[in-house]
Amino acid sequence: MPEALLTPVTAGGIPQPPADKPPRGWRQALQNWNTTGPDQPLWSAFALALAALMLLPVASIILLALSSTNADWPHLIANVLPVTTRSTLLLVAGTAAITLVIGTATAWLVTMYRFPGRTLLDRLLVLPLAIPTYIVAYCYVELLEYGGPVQSAVRSFGGYATARDYWFPDIRSTSGAILILSLVLYPYVYLTARASFVQQSMCVLEVARTLGQSSIGAFWRVALPLARPALAAGAALVMMETLNDLGAVQYLGVETLSVSIYVTWLQRANLAGATQIALLGLIAVAIVLIVERLARGNSKFHHTTGRYRAIPFQDIDGWRGYTAAILCALPVVTGFVIPVAVLGRHALTHSEDAFASGFLTAATNSVVVAAVVAAVAVVIAVGLAYAARIAGRGSVPTAIRLSGMGYALPGTVLAIGVLIPFAAFDNAIDALVRQHLGWSTGLLLSGTLFALVFALTTRFLTVALGNIEAGLQKVSPNLDAAARTLGETPLSALRRVHLPLLLPAMGAAGLLVFVDAMKELPATLLLRPFNFDTLATHVYGLTALEQFERAALGALAIVLAGLVPVLLLHRTVAGSRPGSGSG
Repeated sequence: MPEALLTPVTAGGIPQPPADKPPRGWRQALQNWNTTGPDQPLWSAFALALAALMLLPVASIILLALSSTNADWPHLIANVLPVTTRSTLLLVAGTAAITLVIGTATAWLVTMYRFPGRTLLDRLLVLPLAIPTYIVAYCYVELLEYGGPVQSAVRSFGGYATARDYWFPDIRSTSGAILILSLVLYPYVYLTARASFVQQSMCVLEVARTLGQSSIGAFWRVALPLARPALAAGAALVMMETLNDLGAVQYLGVETLSVSIYVTWLQRANLAGATQIALLGLIAVAIVLIVERLARGNSKFHHTTGRYRAIPFQDIDGWRGYTAAILCALPVVTGFVIPVAVLGRHALTHSEDAFASGFLTAATNSVVVAAVVAAVAVVIAVGLAYAARIAGRGSVPTAIRLSGMGYALPGTVLAIGVLIPFAAFDNAIDALVRQHLGWSTGLLLSGTLFALVFALTTRFLTVALGNIEAGLQKVSPNLDAAARTLGETPLSALRRVHLPLLLPAMGAAGLLVFVDAMKELPATLLLRPFNFDTLATHVYGLTALEQFERAALGALAIVLAGLVPVLLLHRTVAGSRPGSGSG
């Protein structure tokens, strides 16, 4: 058959290409962006580009630390690393051990037993998570230092004249830091252990009891091994938060890797040395993640039935019940009630001083920065999660997992990783403009709000991503297919179908990122613009000047902002048992 007969001809007699012949070049790429199918190169490229951007700080630290020509390694190995490494290991190990004991014991008690105040304590046990560690450290130093009310009372009742006449534990020490961090961070273990205990089958525990095991024996031999993956995950979060801490450990006089990075960079003006210490921080994070994976093991536990019964609480009466209540109340009182009482007293008596010292400006800056970070993180998380949904093959899932690595980075490490490429970009543009135009551009990215927002978005992206992915999993794939049959493209389906259904997940993700961004101290302290204070840096600066009373109102504002998401998180965990509305 002649080829001309196969070519469509319009009314004007102009030959047209066959209708089934696909476009090429950029037209094909644009069509693929709006096409559903196994091949989505632009969506895949979008996910890979975002992941590469989020991994830029890590790559920058590794490259500069390994390529530095300065002879910093011998000095660091001889004088800095032995002390900081030992202190960091002691701090991380001690905090993880104590939080495992507190979190696991309290989670088991409120999940399996009924005692006076159990329902209220179940909700209160998560409250310390709303207080940043550095604020709790400030409060306890205020209470327990030589001139504080506790030691003053000891001297008064004991008739002592000086500190040499009696012994009192030093809160500004490694052991003091371990205790304070444990009181604040144990809810990470409590929440993961609580979720695990809530979802365990009662049949397994009852079988253990019929085989002669006591309640304690069933806990040690059955419930605890089944909860091992959850406990490992909670302990890993505690260890990473401990590695990230700067304000508390610096105030308590503990030389950790984060403190060494801060001191080496800002006080000694040695960026190369700080980068090399930051590389060790990256290695420490990798070790924590490996230990967490090994602690989980290769075992997988699942239920063989879809039927769940309500948890049969065991009643604890008499003095044993009150003892259980006291044991569960102690972490709440020491980790939340006492610090909030100290903050409230100072906030009421020094409110005028707080406003005069810039509280309103710092609060406004915190809200603006946190809102921008939350919005950017949610937008990026929606894009990544949707790319995984429609192009989740090959390297895309791995890239998306790596894009959330920023949450594992200590704030001081992340700050250096952001500063290096931004400073290099600023210097390159400045040199180019000087060469061709003869004037300087100055700093375009370094020391700006853009750098701060980028760092905080990188750090808290995984918080938003987890919520968005969970929300997308609840959207049936049949809706995607139905949208395509009605002529919707992937972009229009995202706008008209998925986004309305994702609004609750997006709201929750934005709220969590907002609160985390308000509390973040190390990265904000190192990357903020000149004379730009958030509530976190405002509190840090006043406390460094021994003016904690004037900082109390700002610290209390941070605590109040963190209460709502913490309580929502507890509600999600407590009600996670299938077939039951509560734990």
